[in-house]
Amino acid sequence: MNKHTIKKDWIHNRAVYLMAIPIILYFLIWNYLPMVGIALAFEDYSARGGFLFSKWIGLKNFVDFFKSYYLVRLLRNTLILSVGNMIINFPAPIILALLLNELENQVFKKVIQTISYMPFFISVVVICGIIVDFFSYNGAFTILLTKLGLAENKDLMSVRSYFRPIYILSNTWQGVGYGSIIYLAALSGVDQELYEAAKIDGANRWQQTIHVTIPGIAPTIIIMLILQIGSLLSTAMEKILLLYRPLTYEVADTITTFVYRRGLIDGDFGYSTSVGLFNSFVNLLLLFIANSVSRKYSETSLF
Repeated sequence: MNKHTIKKDWIHNRAVYLMAIPIILYFLIWNYLPMVGIALAFEDYSARGGFLFSKWIGLKNFVDFFKSYYLVRLLRNTLILSVGNMIINFPAPIILALLLNELENQVFKKVIQTISYMPFFISVVVICGIIVDFFSYNGAFTILLTKLGLAENKDLMSVRSYFRPIYILSNTWQGVGYGSIIYLAALSGVDQELYEAAKIDGANRWQQTIHVTIPGIAPTIIIMLILQIGSLLSTAMEKILLLYRPLTYEVADTITTFVYRRGLIDGDFGYSTSVGLFNSFVNLLLLFIANSVSRKYSETSLF
């Protein structure tokens, strides 16, 4: 591309390039510039030396983490919460979207959509406050579970066996409505003539869903699944920090919460950076593996 072509393209698309400048600056400042801080993972960081002049220690932080007592516990808790969350909360928005798509009463459909979207827009702090109140001693859900014989009347947030179900199911309540938006958009693009053809062939509503609707939104489902797998080791740090207690550390402490405690509370920035970098690397590796498998066995992939 010569200078004349570049100049001509600039003149023709000047407005588009000017509109793109704030977006480019945003990603440069908030996404790429902070990547310089990765150097901390290989240093014995000190505030006096900064990341440019702190002592270089290579892979020592990584070795210390892999030898740490916390490694197995962090990986176990992160995987259990993430995999459990994916098993429950990945199909939930799809199911809700399919159900909403079958509703013919548009007013009722809009009401259900609005109600299901609302929890997503509530602050995480407020959400966690509601959860803590409902599952506290004499909380609404505690009383209900006690009467059903499923729990004792005590603070369930301090009981290890309840933390994971509460965390996963509260994510369902919080995100199922908002997560269904993309699938509803995909459903609107399914060719209606396919439904007419299926009806002529004698297919009922369930058979139409299996053979027309789901294949029609399959590419969207696959892309979302790839992205979900690519963030498998990234749990909702803020929510876990607000919900867990010292009594539940054994089942609730994850890699992201450990990075927060070790870095911001203990001040060991080099060590916490190395743990966070390890977490990001594994997520990136999982993303490439999921994408490769999808590209091999289907026609859909991210790249």
